[in-house]
Amino acid sequence: METKKRFDGRSAAQLRKVTITPNPTKHAEGSALIQMGDTHVLCTASVEPNIPKWLQGGGKGWVTAEYGMLPRSTHTRISREKATSSGRSQEISRLIARSLRAAVDLKAIGERQITVDCDVIQADGGTRTAAITGGFVALALAIAKLKLAGLLAPNAQPLTHYVAAVSVGLDGGTPLLDLCYEEDVKISTDMNLVMTGDNRFVEVQGTAEAAPFSRAELDSVLELAAQGCRSLFLEQAKIVGPYLAFKPQ
Repeated sequence: METKKRFDGRSAAQLRKVTITPNPTKHAEGSALIQMGDTHVLCTASVEPNIPKWLQGGGKGWVTAEYGMLPRSTHTRISREKATSSGRSQEISRLIARSLRAAVDLKAIGERQITVDCDVIQADGGTRTAAITGGFVALALAIAKLKLAGLLAPNAQPLTHYVAAVSVGLDGGTPLLDLCYEEDVKISTDMNLVMTGDNRFVEVQGTAEAAPFSRAELDSVLELAAQGCRSLFLEQAKIVGPYLAFKPQ
């Protein structure tokens, strides 16, 4: 792997410093503050008795998500928004929700909905991937609280997989892990990848902003993303491990 230094001094295959703080808020059933470098996202998981009408009576629950950026999370103020008012926010909200549903047996949580709100406090690239990684921890803590309260079947195992996400870019053919803002705005190819703890992909989003990329370059990006997600799983396991053991593949 290329060892050249980057904008912030990291090597090509190095994540930014990752800190996940469990339960930073009082009222949510589960919450986590994730800090990946200068990107900070507050994730809260709320358990509600209502589920979508098309699921009612089927014995299954639902996991959904809402994503938003606070007005001064960026270099200049952005207008306060609701998740439904911005196409970008809607797209990211759906991505987070799809990703988190890959971690859960919906039948095991019963007919209830868990909404994971991901609010970007400070943005420096990779907000959607940080939201997924932190959102999983908030979701896991909410499910653990349900089990502790005796609201789930004694043998229920709602959490099935770890889920994490990371961004990767191509800079002159060199894959770079976990892009900060300065890299993200200049990179020739930008990808976001979501993975489960057993090395499967939930989602791969990738765009060549300049020159198209080759199959070999794609393979190198996928391998680097897998490496980054493995490191993120270990960070998540420091908190989630008591509820779902992480077994490195």
